[in-house]
Amino acid sequence: MRSFLPALVLAVAVPPLHAAEPPLPQLRAYTVDASWLQPMRPLQIADHTWQIGTENLTALLVQTDDGAVLIDGGMPQMADHLLANLQQRGVAPQQLRWILLSHAHADHAGAVAELKRRTGAQIASNAETAVLLARGGSNDLHFGDDITFPPANADRFLMDGEVVSLGGMHFTAHFMPGHTPGSTAWTWNDTRDGRPVRIAYADSLSAPGYRLQGNPRYPHLIEDYRRSFATVRRLPCDVLLTPHPGASGWDYAAGAKASAAAMRCSAYADSAERSFEAQLARERDNAH
Repeated sequence: MRSFLPALVLAVAVPPLHAAEPPLPQLRAYTVDASWLQPMRPLQIADHTWQIGTENLTALLVQTDDGAVLIDGGMPQMADHLLANLQQRGVAPQQLRWILLSHAHADHAGAVAELKRRTGAQIASNAETAVLLARGGSNDLHFGDDITFPPANADRFLMDGEVVSLGGMHFTAHFMPGHTPGSTAWTWNDTRDGRPVRIAYADSLSAPGYRLQGNPRYPHLIEDYRRSFATVRRLPCDVLLTPHPGASGWDYAAGAKASAAAMRCSAYADSAERSFEAQLARERDNAH
């Protein structure tokens, strides 16, 4: 008897003809304002502290007799620029000892993996930041996988109030969760023209597009922000800097006049709190 099984299988395997479907979407690049990527020469903040990032992204170099500390690394494409500015300040790659972070978003931690690879520097962060850093920003509570970057592993895990020391400089970590669960402010003492100056580098206090109320991924988000406003007000703070300089009144492109409108920590916290409460009120209004 003749079998029709092969013909039947062939008929099932061939899909019916239909109109062509549209192509799948292209990947979306994380693009930013051009000023975030505008290189700048090192700008002196204090006797040992320099801004070496870009015109609108802070990366702070602190030089000591035993090597250097970098706080934040900017976008992934900033690594060469930062290393060039290190060299301009007389810091060889192997003299960078520590990399500290405000938070692990691509615009502040994007270059950290490459910097660690090319300098041998160690990364110190709290556990929340370390997790996001190791994921390269993926599965972010608010942005999902939209702003990923090369991942890196922290070498030292910090507690709130813990100090990282190098060459007589002492950097204190102050946890200020909200913008990310691991957001951190850093404070240290420097001098300016030989006089003591207390520097605070406070993380972002904004909530860009965040769901504030009843966020299942961050149930205590509102409470964390409010505690962090209070934390920033209490920081030892003669000079305040922030990851995005405009948030604290700095204009790095202005050179010698960069700090003309710079805020103190209390004013920064007050302004951020007003914006946060207004955003929260709008969200509540839209929910009704």
